[in-house]
Amino acid sequence: MQPTTETPQGYLIGPGDEITGKVLGEEQFDFTATVDEDGKIEVPFFDKPVIAVCKTERDLRLEIAKLLGKYLKAPQMSVRVTKRNRPPVSIYGEVRQQQQVILTRRANLLELISAAGGVTEKSGGMVQVFRTRPPVCAAPDIAKEWQTEKSDVLGVPSKLFSLASLRQGKEEANPEIFPGDIIVVAKAAPVYVVGEVVKPGELSIPDEGLPLMQAVAMSSGITRMAKTKEIKVYRRKEGSSQPEVIVADYAQIRAGAEKDLMLMPFDIVEVGKAKKSVSDYLIELATGIPNRIPIPIY
Repeated sequence: MQPTTETPQGYLIGPGDEITGKVLGEEQFDFTATVDEDGKIEVPFFDKPVIAVCKTERDLRLEIAKLLGKYLKAPQMSVRVTKRNRPPVSIYGEVRQQQQVILTRRANLLELISAAGGVTEKSGGMVQVFRTRPPVCAAPDIAKEWQTEKSDVLGVPSKLFSLASLRQGKEEANPEIFPGDIIVVAKAAPVYVVGEVVKPGELSIPDEGLPLMQAVAMSSGITRMAKTKEIKVYRRKEGSSQPEVIVADYAQIRAGAEKDLMLMPFDIVEVGKAKKSVSDYLIELATGIPNRIPIPIY
């Protein structure tokens, strides 16, 4: 599905577009022409091609009608773009509706992300925009800016934009998007919570970061068998195959006596098992079920 947006500003004609012109009562002046690579079209009875690129249908109609004044008095005519040759904008990654959008007017990054239903809970803090071709009808400074930007491994110019800055309404984080651009909303980096939590598994780090206490809460809390005074966090260590081991006193963090630990991408949080008490053994003996009652998080 390729949704189309309309605008009173009008569609700007570009190379490859098909233009159809009709003059009321003067069929010999009717024409259908394709805009060439130089942005021009051939019109019957005119010695020189007419520049069509970056004009609206109205602008082009007024210009051609003025030229027709050489042959006709007050010509009544219509000029329409009957075939548009614009690559779609592609929106991928952590958005609710990955899609392609045909632009018929100016649009910015925030508007197109919103058109895709917004970002998902697994989105990270960055959006990458790839510019696959020089923009048509863009201001010279915009085209130059993207040409001088470092390219990725595929040789396609790209830029990173912050979702946080975008939400704050910062202009530099909300660029104009052009046909052919590819928008990729990056997935948040994961952390892994294992051991004595109710729902072990992978969690995504949100834009604002992920403290240890929040990660445990997102795992539905710890079990009664959890060793809360010694939670281990295994963290990647640059230049080493062995991870760094960080020990956090979760009980002290919950009590506010210690500062919470901010997790990093790909951390592994291991909630160990405490030694069983006599009461735990009696409960398991009586019920035949391991005592894994979750402890509420307040």
